[in-house]
Amino acid sequence: MATNDIKSPNPNRISIISTTSAATDASATAELSLVVDELLNSLSNKFAGVSSEIFAKMDEMSRRLDNLEATLQSNMDPKGDGRGSPTKM
Repeated sequence: MATNDIKSPNPNRISIISTTSAATDASATAELSLVVDELLNSLSNKFAGVSSEIFAKMDEMSRRLDNLEATLQSNMDPKGDGRGSPTKM
């Protein structure tokens, strides 16, 4: 007579599988966190670089506008020739 051997799940095996699965999940989570941290750090560095470039360009533009304003003011001052502004030719 043939008997059907239906084995009940081995609790030790299930425990090993769930422990391995939990370790894999923790490892994957840690790796994902590391990748995200590196990405955020990289983006932060790039943003800081771009910000400093923008501020440098704005400072240069401000300096050039100040020079232009000073030049225009000096050209507007009467020089004794009766003309206060440039004339068209």
